[in-house]
Amino acid sequence: MQANRQVSRSDSKSRLSLALYTRLAVLIALAAVGAMIRIPSPTGTVALDAAPGFLAAFLFGPGPGAIVSSLGHLASAGMVAFPLGLPMHLFIALQMAVVAMLIGYTNQRVHTIAAVVVGIIANGIGAPATFVLMPSFGVSFFLAMVGPLLLASTVNVVAASLLYRALQRFITVGPR
Repeated sequence: MQANRQVSRSDSKSRLSLALYTRLAVLIALAAVGAMIRIPSPTGTVALDAAPGFLAAFLFGPGPGAIVSSLGHLASAGMVAFPLGLPMHLFIALQMAVVAMLIGYTNQRVHTIAAVVVGIIANGIGAPATFVLMPSFGVSFFLAMVGPLLLASTVNVVAASLLYRALQRFITVGPR
């Protein structure tokens, strides 16, 4: 009897992880589709690729959101041949992961509206501000990118939060 219970627990756990992996795969594919919906910017990499990653952060927590968001940026940058170079786009993918984690943590610990505000500010202002101190980028790069990034951040985060509100009663992932 005890062995049967352990088998069903591990079976339940594997079903849970399979369901989560499947959902993340769908969100990664949606991020690649969103990468094709561009917002004009100097680099050409600003797109609606982050909404699925931010949705993953809202629904499943910081870790899954970080994975989907970073892969979404790499898809977006890859479609225009990594205009800032692969190392710089890996850094931006890391920034996207951090933003998604901030959204996930803020949503879990504070409130969805606070997570929206944090996401827009972190992605639209904080992320490009890191380039001010980098050689060959500086203040001019920040000023050129902040407008398109604020617009894209607002669209991505608000869309993700609205979808989260609509989907949260239908999607369960178990204890976090």
